[in-house]
Amino acid sequence: MGLLQIPCPSGRYWRVEPGDTLYLIALRIGTTVAELERLNPGIDPYNLQIGHLLCLPPEQPCTSGVYWQVSPGDTLYSIARATGTTVEKLLELNPHVDPYNLQVGQNICLPG
Repeated sequence: MGLLQIPCPSGRYWRVEPGDTLYLIALRIGTTVAELERLNPGIDPYNLQIGHLLCLPPEQPCTSGVYWQVSPGDTLYSIARATGTTVEKLLELNPHVDPYNLQVGQNICLPG
């Protein structure tokens, strides 16, 4: 059995690392577990194989092209203050982000 069963329309992949779950991957890339399951039919979400390639959805466009990479302790409020914007604007630009569960390494689109 190969690492990928079907072609991935977006051309974006995630290589499963130790400790990865579909939930954590979805949070990190800004999608849902349901979307990852749809793009990877037959995957066992409770038994991800290290090294397996998961097909990812197309990247959400960030019109400004400017991102903030979440660090430990960051909140949307602290990011908004540091970048001179509002939490409301950040949520508008990042509808997939759970403001109560930011993930270290997650990219947040900033206004231009």
